[in-house]
Amino acid sequence: MKSVLPILTVVAAIIALWYGAAVWLNSKWVYDQAARAGVEVSFTEVVKQTMNQERPKLPAPHQVAAELWKTTVEKKITSKRSLVFHGWITLSATLLGFAIGTGLGILLAVGIVHNRAMEMSVMPWAIASQTIPIIAIAPMIIVVLNSVGIQGLLPKAIISAYLSFFPVVVGMVKGLRSPQVMLLDQMKTWNASRAQIFWKLRLPASMPYLFASLKVGIAASLVGAIVGELPTGAIRGLGARLLSGSYYGQTVQIWAALMAAAILAAALVGIVGLIQRITLRRMGMAQ
Repeated sequence: MKSVLPILTVVAAIIALWYGAAVWLNSKWVYDQAARAGVEVSFTEVVKQTMNQERPKLPAPHQVAAELWKTTVEKKITSKRSLVFHGWITLSATLLGFAIGTGLGILLAVGIVHNRAMEMSVMPWAIASQTIPIIAIAPMIIVVLNSVGIQGLLPKAIISAYLSFFPVVVGMVKGLRSPQVMLLDQMKTWNASRAQIFWKLRLPASMPYLFASLKVGIAASLVGAIVGELPTGAIRGLGARLLSGSYYGQTVQIWAALMAAAILAAALVGIVGLIQRITLRRMGMAQ
């Protein structure tokens, strides 16, 4: 209970601030309508009206919760208005991109640790690649791939991989270099090969660093999948829900899609954390 109380306190504070911001931002419309009608409205009436506007500047928490319930529980998962349907489309691209980015990141990290020339030549380019805004490069990736006939899931997955591979590279390089010099020297005195040092010492030592970077990578991969849905005017995916909501001024729909993406990201990070605890426990490593 003691561990849950601080979390509940923070959540309650966020909700209270959210409601206050909703009243503040949405009240202008109420006052404008009252001025046009030539009537005065009390503060209580203002609060009441700001909580139930059809297209508010900032939806109230209960409006977002109601939209989430309607588009997840009350809609069939095959419906194009179901966030479960759109979430699955985005999740598919996220997982594929995460797998590609993680695989490339690990391979690149192994090469950097074992090859000085690769470290000097590849690592600066990997760092420089992250200075390019993804919102700028995503349309170019999609257009180029479409020109060669590659459409659908793969372009979004490549954008996800672009965002997720760098945290894996950095974390894995740090992890593979984490063993103490004394342990490396001891392995060499036992005449261990580079492969044996890697599998028996470097790789096990890198696991905590790898899982820490995977948590960042999976969240970044989800962002990449959503961004990949925006430039093409997609009709499926959480990015498509954001687009359609912005086209028609449906702010409640936009916030519901954002909350769905946040919930999905939290679930993915939680799954990675669970795998981390199981893996490290089986390896006998302290949590």
